Amino acid sequence: MTDALIEAQAVGRRYPQGGVSIAAVASATFRLRAGDRVALLGRSGSGKSTLLHLMAGLDVPTSGTVTWPALGRADTLLPEKIALVFQAPSLLEPLMVSENVALPLLMAKATCDIDRVVMAALATFGLENLARKLPEELSGGQMQRVAMARAIVGTPCVILADEPTGQLDQPTGRVLLDALLAHLAGTDTALVIATHDPAVAERMERIWHMEHGTLTETVHGAGTL
Repeated sequence: MTDALIEAQAVGRRYPQGGVSIAAVASATFRLRAGDRVALLGRSGSGKSTLLHLMAGLDVPTSGTVTWPALGRADTLLPEKIALVFQAPSLLEPLMVSENVALPLLMAKATCDIDRVVMAALATFGLENLARKLPEELSGGQMQRVAMARAIVGTPCVILADEPTGQLDQPTGRVLLDALLAHLAGTDTALVIATHDPAVAERMERIWHMEHGTLTETVHGAGTL
């Protein structure tokens, strides 16, 4: 038996490029448990986004293994068990903000009061007044906050967020992180945030470093694991 939500053993992902094979992720071994709060640090191109996609089951490793012991098969993960917040804009343009946020509930055939749950998720990030707006009417930062509201709405087991504060100024980014951590406080939802921002990393309990596709871990000064 294991308490791992996601587990990786020497996982790697290579892509063909210009007649050669490039390692986006060279080697990553980790175990993500319920309630974990993880910052994934690394420069652009270090493999952070690829690792998140492997964790979400959106990509398949070319070496090693990724498994979801407590969650099941890869084709059952999204969006009910794992919510992924992409770095690039990911809202569906024809849908209003409230409709975008409702998607995980609709896909899961939820029986709750969807309108109420959606508005509560939007309120978490101060977005209630945007409920009837279309994505084209939003700023980049607003779109990212709506994507975060969509991530929390279905109460997933894992949230994987790729640079969620990257398009926000520092005060707004701090407010978003405060709201997210307050929302998750006392829950078993695991959170992994890929970030360049040391201030974000400081708020997490575990620190993963990606460098040249290789993952190492530091627990706030406790050394590399």
